[in-house]
Amino acid sequence: MPFPVTTQGSQQTQPPQRHYGITSPISLAAPKETDCLLTQKLIETLKPFGVFEEEEELQRRILILGKLNNLVKEWIREISESKNLPQSVIENVGGKIFTFGSYRLGVHTKGADIDALCVAPRHVDRSDFFTSFYDKLKLQEEVKDLRAVEEAFVPVIKLCFDGIEVAG
Repeated sequence: MPFPVTTQGSQQTQPPQRHYGITSPISLAAPKETDCLLTQKLIETLKPFGVFEEEEELQRRILILGKLNNLVKEWIREISESKNLPQSVIENVGGKIFTFGSYRLGVHTKGADIDALCVAPRHVDRSDFFTSFYDKLKLQEEVKDLRAVEEAFVPVIKLCFDGIEVAG
């Protein structure tokens, strides 16, 4: 972990930066001007090969994630009702889809899948996810190639939502 920094002419010490995960970052330094120029050259070199999505496709992904997030929230409310939670809890129940991986980092390529994590309150368990949420997804006309992989090291539901692959 980095040491506190004291700047010249100042006696204030900045708190150490926090990091999450197993290992700390290799570097916290901002890119140099040459790094930015080389990155731009790389992007210009790759553009003719069609590896980047157009703005329209990026907006479509955002729309699909919004629909999935709404499905998750609706499903969690339904689960909460089925478990006879108080109405005040049901009205304020949480739950959300979070993206990670190449899509979240903004480095995905054209046609790449979206890695998503479904976060739900503690009264929703894994079996609910693989039964009632799976069934809810099955009813959506935009959902194709739906498959649950419960036995995997990281259990997942994979699907194609309106032409976009999602693993969550």
